[in-house]
Amino acid sequence: MQQSKAKKIAISLLLTLTMLVTAQAADITSVIPIGHTVGIQMSADGVLVVRLNDVQTADGAVCPARDAGVAEGDMIVKVNGAEVASNDEMQKQIALSAGQPVELEILRNGETQTVTATPRADTDGVYRIGVLARDSMAGIGTLTYVDPETGAYGSLGHGICDGETGVLMPLKEGSVLYSVVGSVQRGEVGEPGALQGEFQSDVPLGTVNENTESGIFGTLTDSSLYSSLESVPVAAADEIKVGEAEILANVEGDKVQSYSVQVVKIYPQDDEYGRGMMLRVTDQALLEKTGGIVQGMSGSPVLQNGKIIGAVTHVMVNDPTCGYAIGIERMLEEMTN
Repeated sequence: MQQSKAKKIAISLLLTLTMLVTAQAADITSVIPIGHTVGIQMSADGVLVVRLNDVQTADGAVCPARDAGVAEGDMIVKVNGAEVASNDEMQKQIALSAGQPVELEILRNGETQTVTATPRADTDGVYRIGVLARDSMAGIGTLTYVDPETGAYGSLGHGICDGETGVLMPLKEGSVLYSVVGSVQRGEVGEPGALQGEFQSDVPLGTVNENTESGIFGTLTDSSLYSSLESVPVAAADEIKVGEAEILANVEGDKVQSYSVQVVKIYPQDDEYGRGMMLRVTDQALLEKTGGIVQGMSGSPVLQNGKIIGAVTHVMVNDPTCGYAIGIERMLEEMTN
């Protein structure tokens, strides 16, 4: 693979791949744990309002979107009845208005509503409504598992959200790509570390079909990351115990290694924050390399007594040697809802 084709990305997302997405998810009794990083590209099903900005006009600063009731975190899905899936499409419709009022169909907290905004010309004569918007995201994550029978995979253990608004990105389409880890920013108290990775935009491994609060899910069309690996049983919630466990993680190049951890606490299955367990890294090699759990490792599969029990999701900011993981059963249940 040529370096010139590699897209370098600092991992700012706590991505990681989790569990299967099939209508028969509850029937899955074994999966292949992976632990390899992948590049993740997603385009949103609409245009996410990240920030409201003033439009500098000849008469002063105004914000038509704010005046119309648009809020940060809203998803703009139509302008004057025309569907918009990118910033360019939205701006085109606003420009066509020539300053006349436009109807914006927005999605807020799962509900659709319509507001009317009147675009204003900025000092360059371009009509705007005063929004900074996002229509796509990219980053590096870790594959948690795959069903070898279908190629269905899971990742993250949590959803991909906009970093500024915290809104779960509604997915239009997405893909996972081959990646390697180039370097690591070690985690310190008060400052989470991060994997620094690069992915090959011309080497697709599969699709992203769902972005949920329990992870991203799709199908691997390339089996190269798991063809030589073996399946392990899926653990029931009552099989998870406080004590020794291991995580599979890719923190250097394209090597996946096993690292020792301790399950120090188990949370109720209905925990409101989605926590299944608390982990502490005990492996000296991993502590020396990363300082513990870093961004980009979330979703690394957690195994205990030969079974997969969950996926890493978050690091504790005040102690990078510790973090949280979601239980495998909760992930499967979320996917069948």
